[in-house]
This record gives sequence, structure tokens and C-alpha cells, in this order.
Amino acid sequence: MAAELITIFVSAVLVNNFVLYYFLGICPFLGVSSKLDSSVGIGMATTFVMTMTALVTWPVYYYFISPETGLNLPFLEYIAFIIVIASLVQFVEMFLRKFFPHLYRALGIYLPLITTNCAILGMALFMVLRQYNYIQSVVFGFGAGCGFTLVIIIMAGIREQLKFSPVPGVFKGAPITLITAGLLALAFMGFAGIITP
Repeated sequence: MAAELITIFVSAVLVNNFVLYYFLGICPFLGVSSKLDSSVGIGMATTFVMTMTALVTWPVYYYFISPETGLNLPFLEYIAFIIVIASLVQFVEMFLRKFFPHLYRALGIYLPLITTNCAILGMALFMVLRQYNYIQSVVFGFGAGCGFTLVIIIMAGIREQLKFSPVPGVFKGAPITLITAGLLALAFMGFAGIITP
């Protein structure tokens, strides 16, 4: 059981990273990763929301939505998941506004955009698709959030160093960011051999 949970976690963080493997959550990945402190903040907020989404959506799905164990309401799956995610993001936004106003201002529009972060909805849908149990779902959600945080922090560190690098004028801004993201995705492909099918 523990080995299976470790496999799910490592797979979500490194091998099947939501940003670099599935290309989910690209908007905050590219938008917030210009500064390290805001990247850490958005990564922690996203990890919290992903973990809590797994905690809440699993029982919602299996007790109310699932055709096998619930009330057979599959048409409510997306709506229910989005409502859960939006509620959790509102909670995080209120918490940051009250206790960390500097971070709240630094994240700007990207904090409410966590609601529409397709990585979080994708995590909830993958959890159901892969038929994880409750503990596996929570580990998967936490691993997916940690993977998102790891990648956005690495990207922020690279982008901060690029400010002091002699980047040709034609590549400054979005081009060098996209090239860096592509190289980072290629680097993470090296982890593919860790988890064998």
C-alpha cells in the first residue's frame, strides 16, 4: 500500500507532471513565474486547493454522482467539481487578503484564476478516471500540487537569471520563456523511466 502511494506521488510530481506532461495550468505557469516569491505563493495556494479538491470531490463523486455507488447523476460531475474548486479558491483568496496582503497583491489576477486552472479540474477528473480510492486521491492531489509548485519555482529561478543573461533581442520576453518551458519539459521527460507501467 505504501509503495503504491509513493508511486502515485512520484508519478504526479515528476513523471506525469500536469504542466510539463499534460500541459495543464499553463496560464499561471507562464504568467506568475517571472518572480520567485509570487511563484512560491501561487504554488502553495494551488497545492492547497488541489489537495482540498481531492479531499472533497472524491466523496461528492462516489456518494452523489457515481452511477455505481451514488445517485447516478453523472451530468453534474463537472458542475460539482467546479463549484468545489471555486469555493476553495475563495477561501484561499480571503485568507491571503487577510493575513498576507503583500502576497495577495503580488499574485494579482492569477489568484482568482486558480478557479479556472485546468490542472485542478484535470486532477479531479483523472482521480475519477483512474478509480483511485480516497487515500490515493488525496496523495494524487497533493503530488499534483507539489509537481506544479516544483515546476513553477524552477521556471521562476531560470527566468530571474535570464534577466541578467545576454539574450538576443528577438528572443526577449515570451519567446525565451516558451523555449525555456520546452527545454524544461524535455528535461522532465528523463524521469519517464522511474515509473514502469
